Amino acid sequence: MCLGIPGLILETHGEDPVTRVGKVNFNGITKTVNLAYTPEAQCGDYVIVHVGFAISIVNQEEANKVFNTLKQLNLLEQEKNEIY
Repeated sequence: MCLGIPGLILETHGEDPVTRVGKVNFNGITKTVNLAYTPEAQCGDYVIVHVGFAISIVNQEEANKVFNTLKQLNLLEQEKNEIY
């Protein structure tokens, strides 16, 4: 099973809709994400990210619910440890 994880868009780069990317914060973990599937996404939006692609926009409340669940499962700490 694969999960889509919410993240907050901090900045975007590029004008071409296919190659446009964003710097996305996943509750303390920042990665570059392709925004081709969410051309309307802007800085300050929360997006669901799956395998490096933002696939939909969600509101902050929904993103926080997912973050809380991941914290309870200790998955965010595991991800941070793998990166560093």
